Amino acid sequence: MKYKDYYEILGVKRGATDSEIKSAYRKLARKYHPDVNKTKEAEAKFKDINEAYEVLSDKQKRQRYDSLGSNWQGGADYTPPPGFEHFNFGGGQGGYQQFDFGSMGGQGGFSDFFSSLFGDLMAGGATGGVYSNMGGFDFSQGAGARTSSGRRRTQQQPKPEDLDVTKNLNVTVKDVIEGKSISVTYTEMSKCRQCNGGGYCPNCGGTGIVSAPKTIKVKLPKNVKEGQKIRVRGEGKADDYGNKGDLYFIVNIKDPEYTVDGVNLTKEVEVSPSDAVLGCKKEITTPHGKIMITIPPRTNCGQSLRLKDLGLPKKEGGFGYLNAKIRIVVPKNLTDEQVELYKKLAELEK
Repeated sequence: MKYKDYYEILGVKRGATDSEIKSAYRKLARKYHPDVNKTKEAEAKFKDINEAYEVLSDKQKRQRYDSLGSNWQGGADYTPPPGFEHFNFGGGQGGYQQFDFGSMGGQGGFSDFFSSLFGDLMAGGATGGVYSNMGGFDFSQGAGARTSSGRRRTQQQPKPEDLDVTKNLNVTVKDVIEGKSISVTYTEMSKCRQCNGGGYCPNCGGTGIVSAPKTIKVKLPKNVKEGQKIRVRGEGKADDYGNKGDLYFIVNIKDPEYTVDGVNLTKEVEVSPSDAVLGCKKEITTPHGKIMITIPPRTNCGQSLRLKDLGLPKKEGGFGYLNAKIRIVVPKNLTDEQVELYKKLAELEK
């Protein structure tokens, strides 16, 4: 699922006061209310606004949300802490009983992100909240509680795949070619064991969640490709029954120097206007070391020179191509004499 930046949605800073949050909410709610704004975009925006206000206007929810840290970006991949992922308001996924609150309070329900993080609070697990006894259910009893009709609800063990965690793994072109193990550090979140996620102890600061940095070694498979999944056994989430899931990394090849297209790479090579016209020899750095290339006379900007066996490893052996894409750059510090020569050249080109 995707992380939601509730502060960004309301247009306030992380340190905003209650009155600032309330003021921002009222302004946006008036603008995007379905009775005023009939567009589809407004309907979705209105739901996000209400959800953001539900969190930031509540001290306990805001404290738990802030405990995730400030390094998240809206839309980033997010995995809920163990123990909180099964409170889904109607998503129909996971091993626990699901409840659909529908359009509570005219808000049109909550997102998966919200329910994964605050489902226990909304269902009465920590606060007994305003929704704790809706629809004939008594949510305050937890596993084995009965409905108002007397039928028992059971809390099942989660499915094995529910304990799996998926994260993005950004690697460079050099990492792929060398194929070494790389150290990956990430923040591991888990349900507080002292209060069982209730948020009543100093260990978790009242959030119900504890977090700590974790570093593991990840071995990149030979000929690893963009989008490939790497499995690390037993490094996923753990449940109360002693089961452990797996950690999956999705490989993203991100390199400031190269553009990746399968096993082929593209690298910009800067040349001066005179070198582009007259041709030259130029030393460039490749993933396999430095080489000298020949730039032909009258080379146009954007033209590429295809260099064999200087790309990423191929499954069948060998390497892909490195495309040296020519970029013509005018020198920054031109002398008066050089400027005059360019003027003469411009006259000749007329």
